Amino acid sequence: MAQLPAGIRFIISFSRDQWYRAFIFILTFLLYASFHLSRKPISIVKGELHKYCTAWDEADSRFSSQSSKSGSVAPRQLPDNETDCGWAPFDKNNYQQLLGALDYSFLCAYAVGMYLSGIIGERLPIRYYLTFGMLASGAFTALFGLGYFYNIHSFGFYVVTQVINGLVQTTGWPSVVTCLSNWFGKGRRGLIMGVWNSHTSVGNILGSLIAGYWVSTCWGLSFVVPGAIVAAMGIVCFLFLIEHPKDVRCSSTLLTHSKGSENGTNRLSLQKQILKTEKNRPLDPEMQCLLLSDGKGSIHPNHVVILPGDGGSGTAAISFTGALKIPGVIEFSLCLLFAKLVSYTFLFWLPLYITNVDHLDAKKAGELSTLFDVGGIFGGILAGVISDRLEKRASTCGLMLLLAAPTLYIFSTISKMGLEATIAMLLLSGALVSGPYALITTAVSADLGTHKSLKGNAHALSTVTAIIDGTGSVGAALGPLLAGLLSPSGWSNVFYMLMFADACALLFLIRLIHKELSCPGSATGDQVPFKEQ
Repeated sequence: MAQLPAGIRFIISFSRDQWYRAFIFILTFLLYASFHLSRKPISIVKGELHKYCTAWDEADSRFSSQSSKSGSVAPRQLPDNETDCGWAPFDKNNYQQLLGALDYSFLCAYAVGMYLSGIIGERLPIRYYLTFGMLASGAFTALFGLGYFYNIHSFGFYVVTQVINGLVQTTGWPSVVTCLSNWFGKGRRGLIMGVWNSHTSVGNILGSLIAGYWVSTCWGLSFVVPGAIVAAMGIVCFLFLIEHPKDVRCSSTLLTHSKGSENGTNRLSLQKQILKTEKNRPLDPEMQCLLLSDGKGSIHPNHVVILPGDGGSGTAAISFTGALKIPGVIEFSLCLLFAKLVSYTFLFWLPLYITNVDHLDAKKAGELSTLFDVGGIFGGILAGVISDRLEKRASTCGLMLLLAAPTLYIFSTISKMGLEATIAMLLLSGALVSGPYALITTAVSADLGTHKSLKGNAHALSTVTAIIDGTGSVGAALGPLLAGLLSPSGWSNVFYMLMFADACALLFLIRLIHKELSCPGSATGDQVPFKEQ
């Protein structure tokens, strides 16, 4: 018998379950990368919406004086939809406040919608919910770009478009995190999700390159093309996304279900039995590390609701207040508020900062800004590897936040010294800023959504993820707004604000860091098998 080809041997060396997990990993990666791809164009187009017309005015005056001496004057013709200073209404002196308001509109709507999205998404099929969000997001991203083709200069049009887009994009994060966590257990969650979370940076890079390609010639396409990509990925989601391993009869590494636990009533009664049994048991080291000092961290049965399902079975879902009582949720949520403030300020304002400091055009500044996201890829993976190795999520985040603040100060100082210094600091700052943000929104959220205090109820994951990311999105909304208000007085003030935010993020983790260091070998949200008592 002839030996099988190397490629076939490679394929059959993996089990059916492993191939399905690899497929879901790649699919959810691409789905959320497309969301970020559609968020990036606004930061690239800012330099085109407002141009520095003073240079044009000086050149025109010199040209006019020279032409008047020669007896011929040929005034420079402008397109109908453009002025010397860019695109109305962003061609005025208050352009920074107007651009900041666009960012704030999107991110504020995103923050408000996220709290509701997790609760709604937990009660709807993920595939349908995510498909709707991607199709709607693609439509409103493209609608922003249509303002160029239809010569729309109403500030209200662009604000409303951003608000609705921010609301529909909240369908993405709770859905993909829940789906991925259904397929992957806790084992190497930090590394797996660290690699997976690079979709944020990959999406930002692709969005920058796509938007930058058309920004100087036809900025409307900088939105229309990403919008079409998101909508197309929404169709892919509808056709191929598998929400849970049990849907294709794969084994689940998240929880071990007994036959009797499939019925919703039996599951709730079983949880109550576990709660009663655990009252008389001493807390294990992991629980002692993250629970409050009074040692009370169990979720009350009243905070668990039963949802109707097929064939009379039910799914246990947790209430909003019940999710807040999971140890560590509040601290990590507040930490992410400030960490995401820093990250999204860079996301929306970095290209314009590079344009001002290094005097590059919008396209080159957009391409250079992708180095921040390249650094973010390595930062997210590094944070996941370190936290897996040490089994200390909070301490890993705290260390990177501690290093990020002085790095931002150095960035603001030496980035004015030339292009080489800017490149180096973009990579380093991207790694330290994105590392904690990536770790909290992925591995930490998944850990807390399957925390021991839930006593086997893993259906809180979508709600917990939405609470953490929704709180972080409040900071994401404030950061770009504050940058728009502070930048007219000098970019140094923006960097001082970012350093202060990093310090606040570290402050909210102090209690968890102390408990982790005083309890060696514990990790946030260790799981407990779901077994009959």
